[in-house]
Amino acid sequence: MTWQPALVALDVDGTLVDASNIVAPQVRAAIQRVADAGVPVILSTGRAWASALTVIEQLPFEHAEHVCSNGAVTVRYPPFEVVDVLTFDPRPVVDRILAEHPAPLLAVEVVGRGYRVSSEFPAGELHGEIEVVSVDELAGSDVTRLIVRDPNASEEEFIELAHRLGLEGVSYAIGYTAWLDIAPEGVDKAHGLARVCGRMGIDAADVLAIGDGRNDIEMLTWAGRGVAMGGSPAELLEVADAVTGSLADDGLVAELARWF
Repeated sequence: MTWQPALVALDVDGTLVDASNIVAPQVRAAIQRVADAGVPVILSTGRAWASALTVIEQLPFEHAEHVCSNGAVTVRYPPFEVVDVLTFDPRPVVDRILAEHPAPLLAVEVVGRGYRVSSEFPAGELHGEIEVVSVDELAGSDVTRLIVRDPNASEEEFIELAHRLGLEGVSYAIGYTAWLDIAPEGVDKAHGLARVCGRMGIDAADVLAIGDGRNDIEMLTWAGRGVAMGGSPAELLEVADAVTGSLADDGLVAELARWF
C-alpha cells in the first residue's frame, strides 16, 4: 500500500517564510491543495502564538490546532483557544546563564500576548506586546519558554555556551544565530505534535513533517516522513528521511507536490 500523509506539520521560519514573513503565492497554493485533499495542515513552530498568527492569517487554514513555542503551547484557531500550556521554573536556569554569560538579552513568553524581556531585543525578532522588566520579575514565576539572546555573539559561541551550561531539568534548542530557546524538560516540537495528533487520532507514522532548524530534529525523527529543507544544519540532515530544496528554491512546494 502506498504511503500517504494523514497530516502535514510545517515549521515556519526558513520553511514557510523567509525574513520578510510573507507567504509566497506558490507556497499558499501548495498548502491549499493539501487542504482541498482533506488533509489537515498545522504549524509546528518555535514562534510564540502572537508571531505564529502573522503567518497563519496568510494561509488557507480553517479551525486547526497548532504547536507553538517549540511544543510548550498548543492553540486552536479560529477562534483563539489555548489547549495546553507546559511550564517550568526559569530561575535556576537564569542564574546559571548569568554566571556564564553576564549580559545576555532574556525573554519569557506571556502566552497569547507577547513577552517580558530584560532589555529590548533587535527590531523584528519578537512579536506581540513587549514589556521590559527586571531579571527578578522575569524569572519570578513559571514560564513556557525562556529565550537567551546576544546580538554580539556568534552561533558557535552559543553552541559552546549551551554545552558549558550543562542544562538539566529543561530542554533547549539553538537557533541560526546566538539564540537559545529553553523549554520544559522533555518538551519539543515532537512532544507538541504527539499531543495534537493523539487528540486527532492520527499516528506519528502517518505524519509528514518539514523543517529546517535544530529545533526540528525531534519532529523529523518522530514523524513517519521527516523532510529537511535545503541548507539545513548538518544535525538535521542526518536524521531526515529526505532533503528537499531550500525555501528560495521552492523546496516546500516540491515536497508537497509529491503527495498532493
